[in-house]
Amino acid sequence: MNKRKAPSLGLALIPIIAMVTFLFVGIFVYEADPHIPLLLSGTVAAVIAIYLGHTWRDIEKGIINAVTLAMQALLILMIIGTIIGTWLAGGIVPTMIYYGLDILSPAYFLPAAAIICSIVAIASGNAWTAAGTIGIAIMGIGAGLGVNLAMVAGAVISGCYFGDKISPLSETTNMAPGITGVELFDHIRHMLYTTIPALFISVIIYFFIGLSFKGKGAGMDEVAALQQNLNDIFIISPWLLLVPVVVLGLIALKTPALPGLVIGSILGAIVAITVQGVTVGDILSIMVYGFEMETGNEVLNNLLNNGGTEAMMYTVSLVMIAMSFGGILEVSSVLETLVTSLLKLAKSTGSLIATTVVTCMTANVVACDQYLSILLPGRMYIKAYRKRRLHPKNLSRTLEDAGTMTSPLVPWNTCGAFMTATLGVSTFQYAPYAFLCFISPLIAVIYGYTGFKIKKLSQEEIDRLEAEELSMDEPVENDIGRTSEAY
Repeated sequence: MNKRKAPSLGLALIPIIAMVTFLFVGIFVYEADPHIPLLLSGTVAAVIAIYLGHTWRDIEKGIINAVTLAMQALLILMIIGTIIGTWLAGGIVPTMIYYGLDILSPAYFLPAAAIICSIVAIASGNAWTAAGTIGIAIMGIGAGLGVNLAMVAGAVISGCYFGDKISPLSETTNMAPGITGVELFDHIRHMLYTTIPALFISVIIYFFIGLSFKGKGAGMDEVAALQQNLNDIFIISPWLLLVPVVVLGLIALKTPALPGLVIGSILGAIVAITVQGVTVGDILSIMVYGFEMETGNEVLNNLLNNGGTEAMMYTVSLVMIAMSFGGILEVSSVLETLVTSLLKLAKSTGSLIATTVVTCMTANVVACDQYLSILLPGRMYIKAYRKRRLHPKNLSRTLEDAGTMTSPLVPWNTCGAFMTATLGVSTFQYAPYAFLCFISPLIAVIYGYTGFKIKKLSQEEIDRLEAEELSMDEPVENDIGRTSEAY
């Protein structure tokens, strides 16, 4: 049996440098997709793991465990593909676009988009569900109004992740306090100090950007023509809006996301068959290959030709390759070495929180998954926060400020890949406009250095935590094991 060695910092950096190099050359020099550069990065990581004494069996197990961690996300992604197809064929999304064009204008469209998505995400507890339902309709309305779609996607993502972050139904909102030992609603209340200002600033920015569209968006004649085209192609009725209402209601009632979305897809198929007159054979094809229609209108073609599980396979393959790379780094202790090295930079409360933010962002880039960006720093930094007499809810808040919020900014992260596939805008295009996603971690760092809303532990709380630690064997590690299995 090979003796496994822990990697030095220099050795741990090799696969990271390789990844950055391969991705930069592949994407920016050859304009290639990120799949093969990430696959090559995984090959380098595997060579390092073997050099450290790990067998191929160890590496393969790490890959499988990592891909398994993302399996729920991949299944949701494929179901979202069928929802998009059936909701288009059933006239549900066209109906949402039709009525949305009546009530929204380019001048205040972006702030309205962010607020609407935040409400839906709070109710559903899931940014992906919000983006895959109301987000798709908002993208269509934005296209109809002539608003820059990268800006629209940025506003949608800001709203979705605000709601996901503070909703008690959200998986990450439950995960972060679960790892750090914080009561759920204490965690949510503490997050409001960073998240509300971040949303407020974002909405203000969207408002001023929107003013530049005043008088420059699609004219009333063009909007009326688009609505007429939709009316000619589909049966438009407010009754069709009951389908998304039912789906969001199911998820708000704590129905798991996957069965709730499957029900939404089935309802969309039923509406397409019974209301729009689509045949059963066609709807089965649409669920796989997406909805296709040549309307003679380029805007409508872009809006309507979408969906299907096949359209999601690009993203599914990207996520699987990225998670495989992250799994190799995890099993070879490369990630642990990097996090431990970062921890040495934390000399004050401000630098500790800043280091946590950097670690979460790095994990989103390297481990390629939102959950790992919360799990790894949560496990590594909990004792460092306690040592500085910082309440663990400071850590749980920072994990979400940075881990949850920056995940959609990375193209090969599960969240970034999902948003690109769902909204139809590349991560590099929408990232500059997803203001909430980088304002939130910035506010966390500012609070850390100023001490504003940083909760300290009392001596009584320290004594209680030490007593709990003595009564349990490795409580944090066991909790993390259970949490990672759940996801």
